[in-house]
Amino acid sequence: MEMGDIESLDLIKNNNTTIVREKISTSNRINPKKEELRKVKKIKKKLHAIDCLISVIIICFLVVSFWRCVWTLMDLYVDYLPKYATFFNAVLLHVFIMQYAEIIKRFIGFDKDKLKKNVKYSIIRRVYVYFYSVICILQWTVKDGLYGTIIVFGLSLFCLITMKSLRNCLAAPFVIILDNSTAPYDIPTRFRTNMAEKTTLYVLDCIFSVLVVGTLVVFVWRGAWVLLDDFLFPESASLSAWCSLVIGYLAVGLAFLLQPVMRWVCDRLQGGLRLIAADIFLLFSLFGTVNVWRGIWTLLNLYFLPDNQEISCWITHWICLILLVLLGCSNSLLVRGVYIDAEEPAGKCVIFPCYYLRLIFQQERAKKIAKRLQLDILAKRKQDIDNNIADINHMVHEKQPNNHVV
Repeated sequence: MEMGDIESLDLIKNNNTTIVREKISTSNRINPKKEELRKVKKIKKKLHAIDCLISVIIICFLVVSFWRCVWTLMDLYVDYLPKYATFFNAVLLHVFIMQYAEIIKRFIGFDKDKLKKNVKYSIIRRVYVYFYSVICILQWTVKDGLYGTIIVFGLSLFCLITMKSLRNCLAAPFVIILDNSTAPYDIPTRFRTNMAEKTTLYVLDCIFSVLVVGTLVVFVWRGAWVLLDDFLFPESASLSAWCSLVIGYLAVGLAFLLQPVMRWVCDRLQGGLRLIAADIFLLFSLFGTVNVWRGIWTLLNLYFLPDNQEISCWITHWICLILLVLLGCSNSLLVRGVYIDAEEPAGKCVIFPCYYLRLIFQQERAKKIAKRLQLDILAKRKQDIDNNIADINHMVHEKQPNNHVV
């Protein structure tokens, strides 16, 4: 082989190595779109964690405190509010609200533009949510002391699982409902009947949803609560409350951590297996929820003005209500509608509706996008008008007679 051939081969080798190095360097470069997606995912994870903390620490405490004060005040004013008469009136009002939720929505005027311009609509909505929440609590207080045995608790739990309604036992901290949503007026029934098509069946569906499913949920909650009272340090109310609070928060935190895993599992399961996996996760979440509620409730009774429960309840009542309104989460007080287990597709059935900052940021982003689109539309219209005017002027100029003298 000649010297020139060797030099040409060396040159080819050098060129190949430089090409390979360039390919490696370009492959190692970070795609700006992928980098942006990574940043968005990181932000979403941080917002998700913050939403969970807000729900567990702040909103859950305010919701439990509000329920505790209304419940206790009903017991204190039992002479003015007989339990059974109050219960039946509350059931009738609840069924009425379910039947005419859409009419109430139109009457209140759920229009975001109106709400910004007119304070009256906003006040009416808060009043509606307040009385609706009191009606929900009144349906629970009458059943106090009627149950608590393992048999009633087990049968109620079995019935809810059979009817695929176990999900209705969940409450704060696993549920946040913002005040600017239509949730208080969207009240699903168990069998999803339509009032416009079958009025009689819809009324029966509402009664079944309130009396049967709602009562079973109360039996499960109260049964679990009484069982904890009997078996978790019954000799010391203070120790029992603190243990319940710690156990509840540990279970709630673990449920939030297991949520991505359960979503991955339910994504790959179908039919009955997906329903069983979702129900097991819901049962564990319910265990944490009941313990958290019991711990906060009992500790308030023991340490916040224990010698004067009436003043304690009224102070808690108004402070918690005002804070929830200011936070925009007063709708979280409501127990409304019947939801079906594993109703959502794939892994969405185990996702808790705990959206606070994420929903607020999403709404603000939607507003910006809508405003930008509106400006683009206006700019396009202006451009079209300018083009039309220019075309008209051009046509007029062409039709003008030629007055030049030859």
